[in-house]
Amino acid sequence: MIFASRAHPNATVSFREAVFTGLASDGGLYHPVNPPDLAPLVRRFEALESFQEVAAEAGAALLEPEMDGERARALARRALPFSPVLRRLDEHVLLLELFHGPTCAFKDFGAQFLAASMEELLGDEKRRIQILVATSGDTGSAVAHAFHGRSGIDVVILYPSGRVSALQEQQLTTLGGNVHALEVKGSFDDCQRLVKEAFQDATLRARLSLTSANSINIGRLIPQCLYYVFAATRRGELGDEAPTICVPSGNFGNLTAGVYAWRWGIPVRGFVAATNVNDVVPVYLRSGRFDPRPSVRTLSNAMDVGNPSNFERLTQVFQGSWEGMAARIEGRSVDDPRTLATMRQIHERHQVLVDPHTAVGYAAARDHLAGPGPRGDGRTVPSSPEQVIVLSTADPAKFTETVVQATGVSPRMPGRLARCLALPKKSQVVGTSLQELSRFLLDRFA
Repeated sequence: MIFASRAHPNATVSFREAVFTGLASDGGLYHPVNPPDLAPLVRRFEALESFQEVAAEAGAALLEPEMDGERARALARRALPFSPVLRRLDEHVLLLELFHGPTCAFKDFGAQFLAASMEELLGDEKRRIQILVATSGDTGSAVAHAFHGRSGIDVVILYPSGRVSALQEQQLTTLGGNVHALEVKGSFDDCQRLVKEAFQDATLRARLSLTSANSINIGRLIPQCLYYVFAATRRGELGDEAPTICVPSGNFGNLTAGVYAWRWGIPVRGFVAATNVNDVVPVYLRSGRFDPRPSVRTLSNAMDVGNPSNFERLTQVFQGSWEGMAARIEGRSVDDPRTLATMRQIHERHQVLVDPHTAVGYAAARDHLAGPGPRGDGRTVPSSPEQVIVLSTADPAKFTETVVQATGVSPRMPGRLARCLALPKKSQVVGTSLQELSRFLLDRFA
């Protein structure tokens, strides 16, 4: 695969170049300009039983010829020893549990693959690189754990003070070593802006080797396609119908990965973009107007994004056509009271605890199944055999307080989460100016 920014489609780069530069020199996001054709491999994927086998074969198809097939298969197996779990809730809705990795969140798939890829591609090079990441929740912890202790790589994580859960903060601030946490006195949008400004700053680019592990880095987005390939080809669960996939969405990298997989030939009926009240994209899908605005704090904090970066990639896929995007993606938004009610409903009906982001996705999926209109009652049963896969993005234990508030039940705490709670926090508070961030980066790494 080769990549280019939207503004300069002829200035193409390799996967390696895209991974290590993060953003194009013009400040744009890289997107694939020679999309692979996975359609001939669908039957083969359907016959493979494990996620690791699917990830290895799909990874090889995506990375060849830049990386030979066996090397790409070995990379995928090494990076992704954990698996998604497809759990059926009822006749029409399934959860794709993506929280069985090291930090109990879906971000582990992209972060672990990116870390393994960078380590593989750096090889015996002596240079040191600096990874700059903005997080609204789980990205920071996933990246911190994926890159912790890797030689030749430093990680700087920017997170909004007071706007991530206590457990998320512990996960990303307690590792130390080559992982540096910056507590920004602002919102996630401020963190994201600072990262973009840093990449465009001539002094920083000249004196440091900056790259990113946010979903703005195509090297983290591409491996997220792999669990869409796996889920959409599980014929034993889905029958012969292509599924609709409902994606809890904040910065829209996860949905973009799913749209890529569909565009490359994986059978998907359509998508539901599920947001909380930060509904810039659902509004666009209904009206054709994209009006970014400051984010609002909600229970589903990882989705508190008022100006999603990956909207640029989505518009590129659909060649700027609002009608084209709206024909394939339906937007739904869910507020906090309904999020809590949905968490309680899922537990009462199915004896399953879910985090607030998954609850937003489930509520949006029920609305989709109920038919047209801004909101369904969650009880209407469609006449079609439509199957909706809701991406379950985090272990409920990462949001214990909210789960208890909604259900009265405390979720089981995985051991890998419990261990970080006893560790001391290591972070530095910074403001929202590029000057302050630049000073930290140059003092520490130049």
